[in-house]
Amino acid sequence: MEAQAYYQQFERNVRIILDALAAGLDLRTTALETSLPIEVYVLCEVLNQGAGEDFTLTASGVARLAEFQQQFMKHEGQTLAAMQRVLTDKRATMRTPEGRVLAKEMLIRRLEFFNEAARQVNVMRTQQSLGSPSQYVGENK
Repeated sequence: MEAQAYYQQFERNVRIILDALAAGLDLRTTALETSLPIEVYVLCEVLNQGAGEDFTLTASGVARLAEFQQQFMKHEGQTLAAMQRVLTDKRATMRTPEGRVLAKEMLIRRLEFFNEAARQVNVMRTQQSLGSPSQYVGENK
């Protein structure tokens, strides 16, 4: 999928994940419990450094996504415009612990992540609605 398509689906993907969490979907047995808060943090860093936005996260765990969405919705138009600027700028870089990277590539990777996470959450919700037993990692519970 192209970066523009990920961008266009971003809000929908975030909403899918948040709706699933609100419906009681348990992410504790998935990698999303760990990766989702990290990806939200990195997305905020991309928007703050690469687009001059001002996202501040205080929540931990998957609650970070809801906190991000609240801040995003307050300045939705401005944030979407900033994301679009990052996607069209082929030279903007940002600082990471590993060095300098292209802000555009960092944003594209985050958009891809949210697309894949929403797809995974939809599959999990379908399994849950069909009465499939929870999938546990490690020991049987």
